[in-house]
Amino acid sequence: MTESAAIDAAHTPHVRPNWAPLTLVAFVSLVIMTNLASGFWARWVETNPEGLLALSSRNRYLALTLAAGVPVWTYAVIGFLRIGAAFVVCHMIGRAYHDDAIGWFRKYLGIRSDAIDSFNRGFGRAEWFLIPFFAGSNIVAALSGVHRTPPVRLAALLSAGIAVRLALMWWLARTFEDQLVSFLEWILRYQWWAVGISIALVVLVNLRNFRGA
Repeated sequence: MTESAAIDAAHTPHVRPNWAPLTLVAFVSLVIMTNLASGFWARWVETNPEGLLALSSRNRYLALTLAAGVPVWTYAVIGFLRIGAAFVVCHMIGRAYHDDAIGWFRKYLGIRSDAIDSFNRGFGRAEWFLIPFFAGSNIVAALSGVHRTPPVRLAALLSAGIAVRLALMWWLARTFEDQLVSFLEWILRYQWWAVGISIALVVLVNLRNFRGA
């Protein structure tokens, strides 16, 4: 490609594909699932830990569901699919909406501009580190879409990152098993108080993010 052709390509307006709205529907669905998990985790961690893990595979739920007795293979499969699904959805949003997607993450999800800028600078050179290390990060996933990380490379880096994260959380859950079990026993005694506080926090966080938009 000649220098003039490269300049023209850099200034070509991004055209959203026809499937772009589907990525937003998928993302909103994942956000609803995460909010449900954040609100009712104190009850579901004992009554339905597999369901909790499917709703959200944040680190605390990974550790707590292991302490609650979820089989390791169930934990690995559900955790891998849930983390992977969130990353892929945000990746596709980045591909579909490009810079607009970055603005949405900053505006509605409370992600700081300096954090986005630090990830965005030199992403192409550092993606081999950023993608596996931040396998659970929505903004890194979106940036991988904006920068169009090739699918095969993305799959390899993301799979490695998720596998390491799941293994680390399994090790931590084993190491601090007594403490986690004691915490679960305490939660069982006061679970409805915990549920009420969790729901209130979810509402407050979402209100703060939208008011700051």
